[in-house]
Order: sequence, then structure tokens, then C-alpha cells
Amino acid sequence: MHQQTPTAASAATDMKPWIMQRSLAVQLLHAAQCSPEAEICGLVSAEAGAPARYWPVKNAAETPSRNFEMDPEQLVRAQQRIREAGHQLWAIFHSHPSSPAEPSAKDLAETAYPDALRLIATLNTKGVLELRCWSLHGGKLQEQLLRIRD
Repeated sequence: MHQQTPTAASAATDMKPWIMQRSLAVQLLHAAQCSPEAEICGLVSAEAGAPARYWPVKNAAETPSRNFEMDPEQLVRAQQRIREAGHQLWAIFHSHPSSPAEPSAKDLAETAYPDALRLIATLNTKGVLELRCWSLHGGKLQEQLLRIRD
């Protein structure tokens, strides 16, 4: 039986935690660490309702140290690969090298894929990496509970 991925909007109303395997969270945080001067970005897909894979997409922003803009060609390729793998889009991921893991005004203004979660990693936490989860609900990004599981 195929389990349908709940939408971010539906989870915002009942605040059920989103579960992510530690190996995927480590992969996202490692990617952010490898780019301490520029935001990185990509997609996270789900298989049978569970986050399964990170699909990096080049940051094509004019000022990648402060913004992200997914390269359109790589974004289309990542979406095709997600479909070919039988996965669904689960989250949009990006990093904030020098600011908190909170959505900026620009992040909210340029929100696409309203049913996808937003994962933001930061390196700006005094040596401790942070990964936080947000969903679009009522025109606002609301923080969601994210649990990391072994």
C-alpha cells in the first residue's frame, strides 16, 4: 500500500513532527559545511512518505553569500530525476552561512511549491550546526517539528 506524503499545510494545523533519517540530515549539514561562504540549495524527495534523498541544485544567485536562486536547468533535471525514481518532492533545502536558520523576507516572497517543506541549515551557531523545518500556511512560513532518527 502506498503511503501518501502529507502536505506541509496539513501538518501545520496539527503539528505532528516530521521525521528524517540521521544519514540524510548529516548529508544536508555536510553540504552546508562545504560551502561556508555561499548558500547552497536543492530538493529533498520522499519515498513512500518518508524523506529519502537530497538532490543538490547549483545556486545561480548574483549574491550567493546572501541569497539562493536555483539554476533553472538543474532544477528541472532534479525534478525529472525525482519523478523517475518514483519519489515526490518533500522539501526545498538551502543554507544560511552567516544568519539563523530562519526564513528571510526574500525566502517568503519567493516561495514556490507551497506544499513542500522548507529546510534551512545554518553554520552561524557557534560551532553547532542547525537544521530547521518550515511550512507555508496562510501566507506565512511556520516552524515545524523536525525529529532526526537513527
